[in-house]
Amino acid sequence: MKVLIVFIIIGILLVLYAITGYNSFIKMRNKIDEAFATMDVYLKKRWDLIPNLVNTVKGYAEHEKATLESVTSMRKQSYEAMSQEEKIAANKELGAGLGRLIATAEAYPDLKADQQFLQLSRQLNDIENDIANSRKYYNATVRELNTKVESFPSNIIATIFHFGKRPMFEVASAAERENVKVEF
Repeated sequence: MKVLIVFIIIGILLVLYAITGYNSFIKMRNKIDEAFATMDVYLKKRWDLIPNLVNTVKGYAEHEKATLESVTSMRKQSYEAMSQEEKIAANKELGAGLGRLIATAEAYPDLKADQQFLQLSRQLNDIENDIANSRKYYNATVRELNTKVESFPSNIIATIFHFGKRPMFEVASAAERENVKVEF
């Protein structure tokens, strides 16, 4: 009889552990979704700011067509139709293109003095700071989930309920890690 009671208690404890483990994964998943949604707002702002910046630079740098076209072509796909992974990849590529665009603008002193360009550059700088902060928060929540997915015994709950690792939002290449020198 005592053995049966011990097994019932162990069974109840295992069920309670499974329930609390599952709920903690749900909380983490929702936290990551919220973090991505916050970052996504800033990424979308940057996405929408690009045509204005490109058009301003176009007037001054018509012969820099390749750079301008590469940045513009990155925006062909509808942002809203992209998955989280596609948005991360597209924004990595867009960030590299923006670096080239700003570097191109550096060669034109008249452009650097243009009020519209200065205003757009300030807006872009503010958005980039917001993206950096939201990216830190997103990556912290992803790190938390990924650690839990890989750690014992929570990895058992993760496997049972199909919780998997999420991708970090990180810089893809060494060239993107380098600072773009911008002087106004």
